[in-house]
Amino acid sequence: MMNLFHEVSRECSRITTERYSTSFSSAINLLHKTLRPHIHNIYGFVRFADEIVDTFHDHDKAILLNEFKHETYLAIERRISLNPILHSFQETVNYYNIDLKLIDSFFTSMEQDLNKIQYDKTNYEQYIYGSAEVVGLMCLYVFCEGDKVLYDQLKSYAQSLGAAFQKVNFLRDIKNDFEGLDRMYFPSCDFRNFSEANKFAIEQDIQKDFDNAYQGIVRLPVKARFGVYVAYKYYLSLFRKIKKLQPQNILERRIRIPNYGKAMILAKAGLRSQLNLL
Repeated sequence: MMNLFHEVSRECSRITTERYSTSFSSAINLLHKTLRPHIHNIYGFVRFADEIVDTFHDHDKAILLNEFKHETYLAIERRISLNPILHSFQETVNYYNIDLKLIDSFFTSMEQDLNKIQYDKTNYEQYIYGSAEVVGLMCLYVFCEGDKVLYDQLKSYAQSLGAAFQKVNFLRDIKNDFEGLDRMYFPSCDFRNFSEANKFAIEQDIQKDFDNAYQGIVRLPVKARFGVYVAYKYYLSLFRKIKKLQPQNILERRIRIPNYGKAMILAKAGLRSQLNLL
């Protein structure tokens, strides 16, 4: 019956991924079937931590996050948890021997979100590393399937991709982050005076992350390459749409890619894959 518990836990992580992010869920479905459950497990863990700091306003977030953190390490140590999200996550962590320092850094960034921090370059980079780059590195453990040499070769590219995704999210959600959560992640930026120069500097930084990330995507194992490439293309399309807008426009509404746009991205990516152009 233990196998049934494993299956139910993994299913909880899969459902969490599908309900919270149709885009990521679609990209995960393009990975090899042996990789999908583990990426769902990582996403479910990250999403639940995000929910604590972003959503549970009527509760003591610090206590909830601390309990979640404690339960995470207990689950990894004991190789079991009655929280199905944490049980499936520990399964992936232990199967691939994921470095616990990545999880430490993730929780450090989540703890930053509990406080109103005026970000400078140093703590901004620290936040990006812990909230996004380490997630890319955890996924890279799965994609490399134990090949430590390949993992070390692709680390910087995985970090760039995670950073690019996170920074695009920040730019897209800048209004909600400031008005709903009183956060401004970008250093030296003021929501009330967000200028064209601010936006351009941020975009230049994001473009460098995307450019570097692509160099690693084409070197990923074939089991992972297409799914990661589609996620990359989706975020790159979102980024290009944001670049065309004036600062005031992104302060007024959240930018999205419509479903037909996502379908077009998938179709073009599929064609490039068939022609070995990735």
